[in-house]
Amino acid sequence: MIKLIAIDLDGTLLTNDKTISERNQVILKKAKEQGVKVVLCTGRPLNSVVGHLETLGLNDEGDYAVTFNGGLIQRNDTGEIVAKEVMSYEDAKTLYELTYPLGLPLDVVQGSTVMTVQPEPEENQSLYYTLNPLLNYVDTNLAELKEKSDFNKMVCTLEPAIIEEKMPLIPASYHEHYNIVRSGEYIFEFLPKKVSKAYGLKLLGELLNIKPEEMMALGDEENDLAMIEYVGLGVAMANGSQQIKEAAQYVTLTNEEDGVAHAVEKFVLA
Repeated sequence: MIKLIAIDLDGTLLTNDKTISERNQVILKKAKEQGVKVVLCTGRPLNSVVGHLETLGLNDEGDYAVTFNGGLIQRNDTGEIVAKEVMSYEDAKTLYELTYPLGLPLDVVQGSTVMTVQPEPEENQSLYYTLNPLLNYVDTNLAELKEKSDFNKMVCTLEPAIIEEKMPLIPASYHEHYNIVRSGEYIFEFLPKKVSKAYGLKLLGELLNIKPEEMMALGDEENDLAMIEYVGLGVAMANGSQQIKEAAQYVTLTNEEDGVAHAVEKFVLA
């Protein structure tokens, strides 16, 4: 019996125009009415998905979200942080020293603030603001970052062809120290090594006394892979990557065809 549904946003729950279809809204509200926990699992901070939580009626006491790709678990009604894993100034320094010579811009994310580390590579400016326009963007440098702490994640956002060229150049030692994942066509992220959406669901499941086999997860990209493999029922979107489809137990319709509603109706409401 499914007691918790974990849902990615972009390319999964959201249509290409970044909205939630009426059918997805109806079916997810029915699932919640039946006592199923509906949990948005996203790389974004909570404040940038508040509108989607309100649309789905997921802002009541007892509603939770997994944000920053598993680095943060929060209560939707109060924003209270239940669990978190963060990165340090030393991580920012290490990753800037990796990315800048590769011609990659580095954005350091702290809550709803995105700090673009200067100088940026002249040939590749960060495109992060085009993906998450609701966040607060500021320019910074390593000296200014040293005065801050507790960063949620660090990202490189640029044209897909450049990502595909540059990501393979990251030495294996960095993969051993960080969880480096592609979270969209234009973005890849550096996270604390143990952080993933599966890690976030593990902690939330322990809090709610819900076992992995009682969870269903839906996703489309590499950063969804861990949770697809962790839960009892992993569902890939038809528009998802081949890697996700091969790992999932079921492939639903696309994000433009109410694929989330189709799977929830099939496996949960039935």
